[in-house]
Amino acid sequence: MICYLDSSALVKRYLTEPGSSQTRELIGNAEALGTAVISRAEVISALRKAVRLGALPLEEAEAARRLLQIDWRDFARIPVSEHLIDRASDLAWMHGLRGYDSVQLAAAVIWQEDLGIPVALATFDGQLWEAAARVGLEPYPPESPQIR
Repeated sequence: MICYLDSSALVKRYLTEPGSSQTRELIGNAEALGTAVISRAEVISALRKAVRLGALPLEEAEAARRLLQIDWRDFARIPVSEHLIDRASDLAWMHGLRGYDSVQLAAAVIWQEDLGIPVALATFDGQLWEAAARVGLEPYPPESPQIR
């Protein structure tokens, strides 16, 4: 399986929360992994927020950050370009998505088009999950997460 991870899925590689074990299994079984370059900043931000809220000790967050930096080399990183933003703007309008969610969706769609083979989009955002299914991506997990 070729898998695109949005930041809500990617963060589950580094934090233990609902969906983490299935996301780690997905990552381990994927033939290729991709994400938008903005995902790194979003995941780092989520790690720091977990520290700020007292949900994660600083040392564990720092270790997770280092692991992300190592893992980052193995990801196909989809650049945020004017073309991608044009596509994201259209997707945001058509599907009522938030800004970064539309960027994530556009990146996955463009990657699938470039590869010419099916791509699964892993997300734990219900609205993005549903939009992924509507634009011809295979949404993951198999069941839609709750709409937030």
